[in-house]
Amino acid sequence: MTRRLAAFAAAVLTALAFAPTASAAAPQALPKHQLTGYWQNFVNNAQPLRISDVSANYDVIVLAFANADPARPGAVTFTVDPQLATTLGGYSDEQLKADIAAKKAEGKTFVLSIGGEKGNIDLGGEANVANFVDSVGKILTDYGIDGLDIDLEHGLNVPNTTSAIQQLRDQVGDGFVLTMAPQTIDVQPGGSYLELINNVKDILTVVHTQYYNSGSMNGCDGQVYSQGSVDFITAQACNLLQVLRPDQVSLGLPASASAAGSGYVEPTVVNNALSCLTAATDCGQYTPEQPHPELSGVMTWSINWDASSGNAFSDPVRAHLDALP
Repeated sequence: MTRRLAAFAAAVLTALAFAPTASAAAPQALPKHQLTGYWQNFVNNAQPLRISDVSANYDVIVLAFANADPARPGAVTFTVDPQLATTLGGYSDEQLKADIAAKKAEGKTFVLSIGGEKGNIDLGGEANVANFVDSVGKILTDYGIDGLDIDLEHGLNVPNTTSAIQQLRDQVGDGFVLTMAPQTIDVQPGGSYLELINNVKDILTVVHTQYYNSGSMNGCDGQVYSQGSVDFITAQACNLLQVLRPDQVSLGLPASASAAGSGYVEPTVVNNALSCLTAATDCGQYTPEQPHPELSGVMTWSINWDASSGNAFSDPVRAHLDALP
């Protein structure tokens, strides 16, 4: 009996030695088909929202946006926008942090976005990169944010952005979530985001290209497609599906006609594009050579514009995502 117990104890110790520790545990996995939305930390004509008011339809909530720190080149800051706080009748940083924690307890994921239409972060030197990594790392920790969204639309420095991402990933660990929201032109062959994507695709969670505010673009079949159609979405997504795994590719669309200058499509068109890419059904002129049932999902700009229309975008798209295999 003693020998058996000793053997059993040795086996247990061996198993524990090779088992992952708590600190190395895998991060909570995103749903197979997720819906991502941008939360506006500023005020425009869309409905202002607390994080606690964000619809349960959303799996990933992107906080838009971090601001460049004028005192530290490359660094960013993030707090509740004062105008938003006033419009909401009071909304403090501590309330935002509590709302994020409550949503995370429900299984939601948060990422901090940098860039946007008007935002720019100067990553032009090593000191700037160090400032960026230091500031973003502290914000992620302070607010309980899971990762970073790259939405830089002006002057993307690919080598330094790559370095900054890799340093943040090393700092945060396996739970680091990395998303990107390139414009269509930036993921055409030779586009700057394609180079960045190739540099970090081993740690990249998902790319949700903006299929709006775009002119006509080449599809992967060599045909030219105009925005606002199933074919534009599917033949553009095909370009990325030649570079990334299907679970790393998502479709970015505006939540309403007011949310973008051009490119809005009805949710039925979004759902048809999902069916076309995942099951080769409901396609237009372009049909993929093979379906990609692991396709990640949909992103929308923005949660606030969606709320303004009574979730007219997220309700039908959420239901369709849930119905996909």
